Amino acid sequence: MDNKNYKPGEQAPATGNYACYDENGHCGGSVYLEEGQRFPATQHSGSYYCKEN
Repeated sequence: MDNKNYKPGEQAPATGNYACYDENGHCGGSVYLEEGQRFPATQHSGSYYCKEN
């Protein structure tokens, strides 16, 4: 599993599902992105994405 965190606006390094977490580590859902697509904006500052298994 990829342990790297990605910020909104960064490009997805690989095709797959990415979970979105807030700054407290609570999961707020997930998105499917193709390689090279940008991570979508989030409603909370400090949110980040991680690749799911």
